[in-house]
Amino acid sequence: MSENCNCNCGNNDNVNPNRESLDFVRQIVADDCASGKWGGRVATRFPPEPNGYLHIGHAKSIVLNSGIAQEFAGSFNLRFDDTNPVKEEDEYVQSIMADVRWLGGDWQDRLFFASDYFQQMYDWAVELIRKGKAYVDDLTPEEIRQYRGTLTEPGRPSPYRDRSVEENLDLFERMKKGEFANGARVLRAKIDMASNNLNLRDPIMYRILHATHHRTGDKWCIYPMYDWAHGLEDSIEKITHSICTLEFENHRPLYDWFLDQLDGVFHPQQIEFARLNLTYTVMSKRKLLQLVTEKHVNGWDDPRMPTVSGMRRRGYSPECIRSFCKKVGVAKFNSTVDVALLEHCVRAELNKTSSRYMAVLDPVKVVITNYPEGQSEYLDAVNNPEDASAGNRKVPFGREIYIEREDFMEDAPKKFFRLTPGREVRLRYAYFITCQEVIKDATGNIVEIRCTYDPATRGGDSPDGRKVKSTIHWVSVADNVKAEVRMYDHLFAKPDPEDVPEGQTFLNSINPESLKVINNAVLEPELGKLPAGTRVQFERLGYFCVDPDSTPARKVFNLTINLRDTWAKEQVK
Repeated sequence: MSENCNCNCGNNDNVNPNRESLDFVRQIVADDCASGKWGGRVATRFPPEPNGYLHIGHAKSIVLNSGIAQEFAGSFNLRFDDTNPVKEEDEYVQSIMADVRWLGGDWQDRLFFASDYFQQMYDWAVELIRKGKAYVDDLTPEEIRQYRGTLTEPGRPSPYRDRSVEENLDLFERMKKGEFANGARVLRAKIDMASNNLNLRDPIMYRILHATHHRTGDKWCIYPMYDWAHGLEDSIEKITHSICTLEFENHRPLYDWFLDQLDGVFHPQQIEFARLNLTYTVMSKRKLLQLVTEKHVNGWDDPRMPTVSGMRRRGYSPECIRSFCKKVGVAKFNSTVDVALLEHCVRAELNKTSSRYMAVLDPVKVVITNYPEGQSEYLDAVNNPEDASAGNRKVPFGREIYIEREDFMEDAPKKFFRLTPGREVRLRYAYFITCQEVIKDATGNIVEIRCTYDPATRGGDSPDGRKVKSTIHWVSVADNVKAEVRMYDHLFAKPDPEDVPEGQTFLNSINPESLKVINNAVLEPELGKLPAGTRVQFERLGYFCVDPDSTPARKVFNLTINLRDTWAKEQVK
C-alpha cells in the first residue's frame, strides 16, 4: 500500500490523527483502504427509484454516501434504478436530481440509469440460463407465493423448474419479443427452495410488463427485478462499497450469489446501516404518495411533508439537514429519532445565518399621543447579533405603530410583564412607552391603545438607568408590508402516526391544526424585497422563509420553526 494513499484511512501523513472516531461504515472503508482492497479506491452511489420525491431518510443516505466519497477522495454516482415503468416518471427524476444537488451530493459527470444496462442484464440472464442457474416459470403470482413456503416450512419446486436449457432460452427470448401477456411467465433463479433465507427460494429475476418506459419507450416489455438488477448495476459501475439500509441485510446472500454465478464480473461489498425513522412522521413512499394524491397535503413539496423539497420550501437549509444526519450517526440497529433533534439542528443553523426582522402577526394599533404628528424617523436595528459582519438596518418609526395583540392585556395577572395600563415597556430598538388609555368598539374589542413615550430613551435605553421588565416588537403603521403567513405544525398529531386503533389508518392521525393561515400580518418594509427561499427570523416569533407563492404585490412567508428548543432543554435535564 502506498504511503501517499489519497483516502482518509490513516496511511496519509496529511490526515489528521486526531480526527473524530469513525462510524462503522467509514471504519470499514478506512480498513479497506489501509489493506489495499479495491486498490485503495473508494466508489459509492445513491440509487433511488424515480417513483416519488426524496424524503429525510433518503437525505441521510445521500449525506452518507456522498460524504464518504468526498472524505476518502473517491467517486460518487447518482444512479436511477428505473426498472419499473408503471410507477416511474421523469418528474421524479428531475426532482431527485435537484434534491441531491441541493444537499451537496456532487456526482459530477457520473449520472447513470439502470435502463442504460438493460441489454447487459439480459445477456447475463441468458448466461445464467445456459449454466442451468435460471428458468422460465409459468406459475401465476399466487401459485409462486404458495410454492415459496413459509419461515417454518420449506418451499416446493415449481413443476417448470427442470425445463431444459434450450426451452428456457426459447421462452425467455419470446418473453423479450412480447409474445406473452403481463404475468404469464417470469424468469426465476434456480437456487434452493428449502433455504432458510426466503430470498434464496428461486427469486424472480424478470417479469413481463407491457408498459412504456420513460427513457427506453417500448423497446422492452420485460423488466429486471430489483434484487437481480441492483448488484449488476453496482458491478458495472465498479462500486466498491454498496451501502444500503438494514432491510436489505437478508438480501445480501442473493446479491452475492448472482455476482458469484457470472464470469469475470466485478463484485462490490454490500454494507447495511439502520434507516432513519422520525417521530410524527411517515417515511413510506406509498403513504406519502397517498397523502399527495388524496390531497391531504398540497403536493410533494408541502412544507409539512418530510420530503427534501418540502423541507427546502419550509426553510430548512442543506446545512441543517447535514448537521442532523451527523448527530443521528450511522448505526446497525433501527430506532426512531425524536423530531425535536431535527428541529434543534434547524434552529442552531438558522440562528447563525438568519437576519432578524420585526413582524406582527395579529396586529393592534398603538397611538403614541405625545409623539409629534406628521413626524417619522429611522432607527438602527441589528441584522444578526450572532454575526457582526451582517451589519445594521434602518427601521421606520412614527406616531402610530402595530404591536401583537397578545402583548397587551387590560387586566393583567401578576406575572404578565408586557404592556398593560400604567406600565412602561420597551419597544425594540425604539423607545420606552407607557399605556394611558384603551379604545374599544361597540362589541368591546380593542381597536386602539393610546400610550405616551419618553424621547430620552431613543434606541431602547434609559439615561437615568431605570429598568423595564419587557421588550416587545412592533411595525410602523405608515410604512409596512402586508403579508400572508402560513403557520405550520407537525402533519401528524401523535409521535407514531401508525399507532391507531383497529380499523383506522395513519390518515386518522393527521393533525387538523397542522396549517393555519394568517392573512393580516404586517412586516418591516425590507421584508417585502426578499426573494423566494430567503430565510429570516421574525423577532420573538420564530424562523420564516419566503414562499414561492409570493408575488410583488403580496408576500407569503412559511413558518420554518418556532424559537422554543425543547431538545436543548431535554439535553440540559
